[in-house]
Amino acid sequence: MLIRRQLCATAAATALLTLAGCALPPRQLQADAAAPAAAGHWSGRLALQVEDAQNQSFSAGFELLGTPQRGELLLFTPLGSTLARLLWAPGQASLQQGEDRKTSDSLPTLVQELTGSDLPIAALFDWLRGRATAAAGWQVDLSRMEQGRLSARRHDPQPPAALRIVLDTP
Repeated sequence: MLIRRQLCATAAATALLTLAGCALPPRQLQADAAAPAAAGHWSGRLALQVEDAQNQSFSAGFELLGTPQRGELLLFTPLGSTLARLLWAPGQASLQQGEDRKTSDSLPTLVQELTGSDLPIAALFDWLRGRATAAAGWQVDLSRMEQGRLSARRHDPQPPAALRIVLDTP
């Protein structure tokens, strides 16, 4: 009985240490010295649900640096591994997922191709700053921004979509 307890304890400790070894500390995007002072930096968790025929749902940890015109978005698993890296600048946008790379001539076009939903990129940056900028078809709720939470829903045009963001507290 004692040997069995010791084996269970050893197995549990090994599993815990293995998981702890897999967890990565949050990454820190480095602001480009040439980046405008208006560039923002946010991190937290996001969830997007698109109510189309596939009923798509996506959630991840994120770190975002930039503006609607130029920036970088990193998406993470719960253990901190990088899922994807999205980069954009005027006239170009790219998504890197492991060895796969997808490019487009703009961030809104690439997001539309990836999610099947038209996300209001410029308004999203304002929403993250606590400004309720209007976006066609979208209703944003910033009533919980003091707690680092925002949500937005699109009912028209179809398909309906819901975006939820929980920001890390400083």
